Amino acid sequence: MENLPIISVIIPCRNEENYIVQNIRSILDQDYEGKIEVLVVDGMSADNTRELVTSFKDPLVKLIDNPHLFTPHAMNIGVDKSQGDFFVILGGHSFLDKQFISKNVAVLLSDSTIGCSGGLIQNIYENEEGEIISKAMASKFGVGNATFRVGGKAGFVDTVAFGMYRKAVHYEINKFDETLVRNQDDDYNFKLTKAGYKVFFDPEIVSHYYVRGSYSKLYKQYFQYGYWKVYVNKKHKTVTSLRQLFPFFFVSGIIIGLLLSLISSVFGVILFTTLLLYAGLAIYFGHKSAESVKEGMRIAFVFSILHMSYGIGYLKGIIEFIIFKKQPSDTSKELTRN
Repeated sequence: MENLPIISVIIPCRNEENYIVQNIRSILDQDYEGKIEVLVVDGMSADNTRELVTSFKDPLVKLIDNPHLFTPHAMNIGVDKSQGDFFVILGGHSFLDKQFISKNVAVLLSDSTIGCSGGLIQNIYENEEGEIISKAMASKFGVGNATFRVGGKAGFVDTVAFGMYRKAVHYEINKFDETLVRNQDDDYNFKLTKAGYKVFFDPEIVSHYYVRGSYSKLYKQYFQYGYWKVYVNKKHKTVTSLRQLFPFFFVSGIIIGLLLSLISSVFGVILFTTLLLYAGLAIYFGHKSAESVKEGMRIAFVFSILHMSYGIGYLKGIIEFIIFKKQPSDTSKELTRN
């Protein structure tokens, strides 16, 4: 046990009173035999989150203030104050399988070139809309080839969620970018691979995540993902993953098709045919994930929310960051669970 790496689990959070106890307990119940510390970096919660964290009498559970409020600041504060050789960034709306840490540690110890290991997210829902959203987000048609969401074979990937990292590498690649309210993990993993390290996905490493419980919150979430992705791409002067482009092309195609249809009805026919094909595919894959015809149609509708919101956000990001060279808007920094 003395030779095993110390693990720090960092939880950036704000107003998580309904989830934080389950989150922390899942960490304390790990089967890992080495030392684990839990650092809850709180963005000055106004609910009972802080009281619930301090109710844990374990000295390894610590509450740390994040006066900046935003997630990337919490991440860096947590790593700076951590004791661990390896660290995990865990969302407040999440909890871990019992072997999550031990399996991650095994991956990192197996190969020094692996800078991050992670696994599969299993979606959890709390209402009927959340159930539909959960099924859509577990479909390849909905989220592409994101293995941490849809699953796949163990191997090297471009990014994972709730990854375990080497603390020494954190400072080598210049920490989390605090200008990124969204997509910090994508940016961080890109910097990691650019520095010569690899990201490893193992489907046996499992975490659980509470999805958004309404279509409007889902729209806002994925709009921000698309918007901030452009900011990350501009920073690195490259497209960090190809799957991000499909929603943008979809939305752009609709806009261009509508404009061209004013010139010639031929373009209107092409646009209608394309949208009909998309609807057919959405319904087909929706029904593959559904238990009834009605549910399949609702999942198909959520597919359109995922793709349209991300694509519109991406388009807005191109206009603001690339064309007009603006900085991120204040509305793009708002929490999407409120």
